[in-house]
Amino acid sequence: MAVRVQSEAFEYGAECAGFAASVTDAGAVVTFAGIVRDDGGQLREMEIEHYPGMTERALEAIEAEARARWQLSDALIIHRFGPLSPGEIIMMVATAARHRADAFAAAEFLMDFLKSRAPFWKKETTARGSTGWVAAKDEDEAALRRW
Repeated sequence: MAVRVQSEAFEYGAECAGFAASVTDAGAVVTFAGIVRDDGGQLREMEIEHYPGMTERALEAIEAEARARWQLSDALIIHRFGPLSPGEIIMMVATAARHRADAFAAAEFLMDFLKSRAPFWKKETTARGSTGWVAAKDEDEAALRRW
């Protein structure tokens, strides 16, 4: 299990390869990367803030819940904070399990939690200035309720 909250960019391919190489008892590895999206072509920057310590504990707790629900060999959560530009990777989740169903379900569970409940705050800056803090979306809340 690993949880990393960091401002530095990371190499997604290297993280995926390293994770997969470390789980010799798994038959399935699932990975996901979240990327700063610019829907309207106006986003200049997304600023992500968090409370150090509290954020890591929250992510560790949800990772432990995923382990309790599914038979995982390992899991990895990396989430960035600070200023990010469109196209940059915000976060990644990796899960490993003996069987793909557990790896996929656990990865989806972790991603839904990160999107809706992880203690991160996002503010967008567009060509017109700051749009303020980004509110949770109804579809993200609906996705979380299925768990």
